[in-house]
Amino acid sequence: MSSEQEQESIRCLVAKVGLDGHDRGAHVIARAFRDAGFEVIYSGLHKAPEEIVQAAVQEDVDVLGISILSGAHDTLVPKIMDGLEEYGAAEDTLVLVGGVIPEEDRPELETQGVSAIFGPGTSIEETIEFVRENAPDR
Repeated sequence: MSSEQEQESIRCLVAKVGLDGHDRGAHVIARAFRDAGFEVIYSGLHKAPEEIVQAAVQEDVDVLGISILSGAHDTLVPKIMDGLEEYGAAEDTLVLVGGVIPEEDRPELETQGVSAIFGPGTSIEETIEFVRENAPDR
């Protein structure tokens, strides 16, 4: 970890978008990020893409982790990315998606600006390491 990041912790928003009510994974990630020394904000369930964008912008987060298991990633994630773009926050926000994302849908999400997609079985350590290495410098 660089000395700058030791002085200022990485701010993360862990967000549940849409009607997906399965939040165990989001809670596990939020706790692991907190234990790793990150500042963590959890959105709560059933958030609209606009609400997630507003929270990310208002909280000035470095990392936005979107947890989605509903299958609506192909419509909801692009709405979030467009919203971040509108607020000028897309460039300096590391966007991660976690959940069951079919292999064939991944390239389109990456084209939209998603930095990484973590599927079931991804180790917590791998996710934390990715954030530490890729979170934007402040």
